Amino acid sequence: MLNRNLLDGNSEYGMSMSKRETVVQIVNIWMASDVFFQHAANPKLCEEVAQLCRTDTLRIWHDQIQYKPPVTGGPTAWHQDHPAWPIIQPADLVSAWVALDDATIENGCMWMVPGSHKWGNHQADLTSDENFMPVHKRPERLPSGAVIKAVPFEIKKGQVGYHHCMTWHGSPHNRSARKRRAIAVHYMPGHTRFEPTGRHPMEAHIEVKPGEILTGAGFPVVYNRNLEVRSS
Repeated sequence: MLNRNLLDGNSEYGMSMSKRETVVQIVNIWMASDVFFQHAANPKLCEEVAQLCRTDTLRIWHDQIQYKPPVTGGPTAWHQDHPAWPIIQPADLVSAWVALDDATIENGCMWMVPGSHKWGNHQADLTSDENFMPVHKRPERLPSGAVIKAVPFEIKKGQVGYHHCMTWHGSPHNRSARKRRAIAVHYMPGHTRFEPTGRHPMEAHIEVKPGEILTGAGFPVVYNRNLEVRSS
C-alpha cells in the first residue's frame, strides 16, 4: 500500500499543493522502489536499530518520505508515534530518520523530549505553547521526576538519528528559504504482535491472526542476525 499524503494547515489530508502551510509525506515508498527498499535494509542502519531494540530480527512497519518546503513548510504537532499504531504491540519500535537536507532550527528540524519514551502513552494530553514547546494538559499524570524539556534534533544531510516510538517529538514551521527533506523507516523488532482494534486502516492488509507475530509480504524482514544474507 503506497500512500501519498499532502498535509496542509487547514485540513488533515489535502489533495494538492497550495500556498498554505504544507508538509508532503509519501508512505511505503519501499514498495515502489528497489532503491528505497535497499535503504530500509541498509546493514549498518538495521544492525544499530536491532541493538537498540534488543532483537535478532527486524521487519519494516512502514517508511515515510518527508518534505517540508521553504517558507510554507507547516508544523508537525507534538506527538508520540505508537499511539497511532495500536494494532502492533508491544511499543518497542525504533525509527531511523535520515536527513536528505541539513535539518536545522531555521528550516524546521524536529524537537524531542529526552526520556519521554519511558513515561507511557500521553498522546491525548500533548499540546504546545506559543513558542511550539511541548505542554502536557494534565501534568499530574506524568511519572515522578519527569522533566519536560525539549531539545532540537539538528543533523547534517546524510546523517541518521534514532528515536523510540514513544518519544515525544514535533517540528515547527519552516520559515527559511531552504527545503527540509528526510526519509524515516519505522522498524518492528521480531517479537511484535498483531493486536487488532477493529478500526485501524492497516488491519485489512494484515494476514496473521490476532496475537500472532506480525509477518507477511507487507512487512518484510530486513535484518536477521542469524542469517548471513538479509532479504525480503
